[in-house]
Amino acid sequence: MPDRDQWQYQPNCLIPPDRSLPEGVGRFAAAVEYHGGLYCGWQRQPHSPDVQTPVEAALSQVANETVQVACAGRTDTGVHATNQIIHFDSRALREPRNWRLGANANLPDGIRLHWVCRVGDDFHARFSARTRTYRYVIANEPARPALFSGLVTWRRKSLDADAMHRAAQVLLGEQDFSSFRAAGCQSVSPFRRVDAVTVWRRQSLVIIEITANAFLHHMVRNIAGALIAVGAGERSGDWLARLVEARDRTKAEVTAPAAGLYLVSVGYAHELGLPAQIPGPYFVPEPLQGATFC
Repeated sequence: MPDRDQWQYQPNCLIPPDRSLPEGVGRFAAAVEYHGGLYCGWQRQPHSPDVQTPVEAALSQVANETVQVACAGRTDTGVHATNQIIHFDSRALREPRNWRLGANANLPDGIRLHWVCRVGDDFHARFSARTRTYRYVIANEPARPALFSGLVTWRRKSLDADAMHRAAQVLLGEQDFSSFRAAGCQSVSPFRRVDAVTVWRRQSLVIIEITANAFLHHMVRNIAGALIAVGAGERSGDWLARLVEARDRTKAEVTAPAAGLYLVSVGYAHELGLPAQIPGPYFVPEPLQGATFC
């Protein structure tokens, strides 16, 4: 945190406890849904289509001023989101409904806002977040799906979802996830806290759901690759525990494709008053004993 005497406001910054937004400026949060296959990740890029740029452009149209946004967590090329949480500051104090309708009218195909709400000065989409939840969706059937191409990962070989779920429970708690960390990961620490992992099957879909305080680069996709090997009978049920202990990415399986990965929920303190998040995606049936989202 900067020294209070040196602190100067910048759009979307983390506001110190004894400070507030400039007079006339409001802070807003929003939930963004996007088709990651149409974009090269969330973050603004100069030479490739990204999600952040059109979202900022659409909100700027509504505000009639330049709007910058901050997100709960960046997603890579091909990764989808049903509830990417963002926040932005603006002097244009529009009603939440007008922000949503106006932005959606100016957004391209594949990006939509679910809701917009006014939040307190101390809210920050990234730093106020307590958890992130991802779902990895696998079409487990003999033929590659046509209608959901790019929206799911396909595996022809039958997967044992129950075996995958049992094996995944060794991931719970705070521990070193070096075995699931991409070589280019820039995080200072390989430790993360996994709060819940659930694997279930509904007809031909196998869904992996994982909630953690944060994730390393490619962590969910690398976990998915390992669990798929367990489900296919290529690895034993206790192999995953040995892999966690090894702290060695070279001993793990290949990284699962991005197409099946969705950021579905970001958890915040209930007193912040954010609208409910429906995890989705819409074609994914919920588990019989559904997880709790906040």
